[in-house]
Amino acid sequence: MKKSGSMEGAGGDTPSQLIDARINELSDWRGEMLARVRTLIKQADPEVVEEWKWRGVPVWEHAGIICTGETYKNVVKLTFAKGASLEDPSGLFNSSLEGNTRRAIDIHEGDKIDEEALKALIRAAVALNMSVRAKPRSQKPKSA
Repeated sequence: MKKSGSMEGAGGDTPSQLIDARINELSDWRGEMLARVRTLIKQADPEVVEEWKWRGVPVWEHAGIICTGETYKNVVKLTFAKGASLEDPSGLFNSSLEGNTRRAIDIHEGDKIDEEALKALIRAAVALNMSVRAKPRSQKPKSA
């Protein structure tokens, strides 16, 4: 059974190949930044799985979505699926702060990435995904 959204590219390209193509087609600082954060994500979690969803969004998963890597005209946005539940001692999250679930990091041209803090955030997101997946649903307390 094919995962929905995993192989949306022409000619059956893999998600990793589609992400490579996105990086190459950007051909400016956004492509360089997307490539850099991709490398950091893989360093933080060597078991990460790359996906291509929603008609063109790079997604990194491990026991669930870790984050997406969207590119816009003036920003590369890393959106963490469960960011509101993550500790962010370095204050990397600077976007989507009002939501109850997601948090994002907007990276603008010329911004420097705190690489160690980003890798720690990736590892925390994986740990959260693993802890949620490990708990049987029946153990969740029901609120009265």
